[in-house]
Formats: sequence, C-alpha cells, structure tokens
Amino acid sequence: MSNRVLLPHAGPISRRGLIKGGLATAAATTLPLRAFAQEPVSVAGIYTVPVEQQWVSRIHAAAEAARSAGQISYTFSENTANTDYPRVMREYAESGVKLIVGEIFGVEQEAREVVLDYPDTAFLLGSSLPADPAYPNLAVFDNYIQDASYLSGIVAGAMTETGKIGMVGGFPIPEVNRLMHAFMAGVRETRPDATFQVSFIGSWFDPPKAKETAFAMIESGADLLYAERFGVSDAAQEKAILAIGNVIDTQAEYPETVVASALWHFEPTLQAALASIAAGSFEAADYGVYSFMKEGGCSLAPLGTFEGKVPQGALDLVAEKEAAIKSGDLVVEIDDSEPTSI
Repeated sequence: MSNRVLLPHAGPISRRGLIKGGLATAAATTLPLRAFAQEPVSVAGIYTVPVEQQWVSRIHAAAEAARSAGQISYTFSENTANTDYPRVMREYAESGVKLIVGEIFGVEQEAREVVLDYPDTAFLLGSSLPADPAYPNLAVFDNYIQDASYLSGIVAGAMTETGKIGMVGGFPIPEVNRLMHAFMAGVRETRPDATFQVSFIGSWFDPPKAKETAFAMIESGADLLYAERFGVSDAAQEKAILAIGNVIDTQAEYPETVVASALWHFEPTLQAALASIAAGSFEAADYGVYSFMKEGGCSLAPLGTFEGKVPQGALDLVAEKEAAIKSGDLVVEIDDSEPTSI
C-alpha cells in the first residue's frame, strides 16, 4: 500500500552568473540528452521575465543544453509583456520555428487562439490549465517539484531553532502554492510545532520587495526563510539567519545562508517533447509528470557548505523518504490551494 504524505487542505547576487552555473549543473545532474538522427529542431523561447528568474532559468538552461548537444537551434525573447505575448508567438511561428516554449499563465486564452492559427508548430507552454484536445498542438507543463520541496522542508525543520519560519512567494497560484504546502509538510516531519508566516509580493521579479517582506518576517521572529523569490536570501544573509532555496541552487552566492534547495530540472520535459516531435506524435498532453522526482525532474541540491551541519537524523529521514518517492511507495500529495500563515 502506498504511503502518502497528507498536506493540510491541501550582498546582491549576479543573476547572469546563476544562469551560467545552472547550465553546468543541468548537464551534470539530469538525465542524459537523447540524440536524434535528424536536423536540429528550431526552438524559440518566449519569457515574460528575465532568463535569470528562477522558473524561467530552468527552461532556458535545458534549451541551452539541448542546443550544445546539437539537438536544437535556439533563440529567445525575454521580458515579453503579456500584452505582447500573442504577437511574439505569431512572429516566431511565422518564421518557421518548429517548437515554441514559454509560459502563458497571464495570457491563457489569447495564446490558445494563436496556437490554432499555426497547426504545424508545436507549442510547449507553462500553464495552469490542463491540456485540451481542442488545441491539438499545445502541450502544457508546470514545475511539479513538490517531491524536492517536501525533502527541503525536512532539512528546514531540523535547522530552525525557534520553529518560526517565513515564506515569501510571488503569487498564490497553483505553481507556487503546491511547493509551499509540500515544504510545510516536510518541516512538520522534523519540527511538528513549527509556525509559518506566509506572504506574496505580487510579482515574479522584484528582489527589493521580496527582501523587505523577508525583513518584516525576521522582525516578527522568523529564524529561517523559504526563498521562493529572489531577494529573500539577501535578507537572510544580512540578518545572519538561514534560508531554503527554490527551483535553482544559490548556495554559491550565499554559502553561509542557503542550507538546501529544491531544484527543478526541465530537461526531462523538453526531451519528451523533442522525442514526440521526432516521432511525429506531438499532441495536446500534460507534461507536468516529467517534473516529478521519479522522472528526474527535480532533486534536492547537495548540502555543500552545510555538509556536516545538518543533524544526521534528518539526513537519514531525507534518504528514506527520497527512496520511497522514487520507488512510488510514497506520494507527496499535491495541494494547489493558497497557503496561509499558521
């Protein structure tokens, strides 16, 4: 019988440097790239934020790795406003690009209208909505890295001294909510009495605002922060408390601050799409499953500078739970509801 984890209902860093480091990490820690016996697939990325933003950086890193492996040609547009997104989609499709990747969370319906006008173009887009056969050339994905977030919570629970944890997110949407809930569930494995301050800054890329929000949480007693956004770890570093990272590993920039991070690996998602294109079978499908730990889509970052500083009991529990997740004996339940302070 499967063992389920029940969730409750349910100094400035170099951003470009993170991307360069992320490319190397992606190549070293994720599934090997598949080689296809054909010309490179032309791929275009359309991003509403800078490519160094955590979530988008993982797509960008996977695309760069595939380009380096000779699988694809790759171009991208960043900082694309939602109002411009459909136009940019059309421009790339008109240019003959075979695959377009990106995120349409703020422009769902408009993007789908574009998709229908270019049936010979494959679209692999981050979305809060499920795949729909009415849009046969649109596959959707999301960063379902709740497995790694849960494990990072186990570490966090073992490292907090007061049990008071601050959590700063961008927007309370499913993509963020599920990771916060999983993290909180992990914390309770090692610190059942933990309390959480939860706040959303209303932006995907506003480090100063995230930092100020984190400062307020520290003033209220938090001694460990969940850094879903850039800026949070800066606050933790300045106040000499600990932080847990999300999606990318920033420990190199915060060696005394970031204990662990839940990493997202977009490579399995992109590789699945490229394989479908090569087979001529690309269709409307939900690619979120490729972010699961058992698919190689997420992992807990190495402890690095915190090696030997995390209690062994917590590490043993992480190893036990990770093995169970990978075998399918443990399923970290997905809770997309908005988390609240508790």
